[in-house]
Amino acid sequence: MALVKTDLPGVKLHGRGKVRDIYDLGDHFLIIATDRLSAFDVVLPTPIPNKGKVLTQMSAFWFDFFKEFVPNHVVSTKVDQYPKDLQRFRDQLEGRSMLVKKARVFPIECVARGFLTGSGLKDYNRTGEVCGIRLPAGLRDSDRLPQPIFSPATKAETGHDENISEKQAAEIVGVENIRRLKELTLSIYNRAVEFASKRGIIISDTKFEFGTIDGVIAIVDEMLTPDSSRFWPADRYSPGKPQPSFDKQFVRDYLERIGWNKQPPAPELPDNIVQATSAKYVEALRILTGRELE
Repeated sequence: MALVKTDLPGVKLHGRGKVRDIYDLGDHFLIIATDRLSAFDVVLPTPIPNKGKVLTQMSAFWFDFFKEFVPNHVVSTKVDQYPKDLQRFRDQLEGRSMLVKKARVFPIECVARGFLTGSGLKDYNRTGEVCGIRLPAGLRDSDRLPQPIFSPATKAETGHDENISEKQAAEIVGVENIRRLKELTLSIYNRAVEFASKRGIIISDTKFEFGTIDGVIAIVDEMLTPDSSRFWPADRYSPGKPQPSFDKQFVRDYLERIGWNKQPPAPELPDNIVQATSAKYVEALRILTGRELE
């Protein structure tokens, strides 16, 4: 049974994002990943069963994996460790929620790209650059970049995120902050790429959100999930065209094929696309983390 929207009577709702419902517990937030799916920055009417659980459990894996390298906001993902008054909502929380520290979040997305695809490819085809970074001529869809690049973007609550240059990002969050965020973004990406390559997965690109907790930069929201990253099977990698993937690119490709104009309302997804997407998310969790869905 897919969870489209949470309902926790008596608990203060802080807000609903494209995928996550956030509740304000005072000192902490409770973040619940629903099975909503967004594509081209529009929430689709059809949920993907188990998607929220995959996002939460994969994020929890990576937060723990990198905990000695970069602080994160996680307090617990175990419902038994949540405040007592939340445990009556176990059916909406189990496997898909996190109790987290509050952070002052930087208002930019921190994107690392190792390959040319998606919005980066569109920018490159138009200007020869991605986020102000000049790239070699003649690159094709899914080509590996000479080295991974940091390509920040604005964060849009509604509508499309917009790619910006490092200089523009520095104007938003400060020169010293963007230097550190770039360093963290590329370091985490490179370490994750090495880890995933041993499991037959290419991480084409990924995006992170950072904030400060008690004045210290920490990673927040989600980490290296099929929603925030492009995961490609390495044994099927063939540059010069779009790649098969373990993420929502499968849905994006379907929506491109049917000619949707990328404006709300979005079309319903057929059952075969829903089931195949759900299976891809669960498979990504299993291959990358070695864990089965809880």
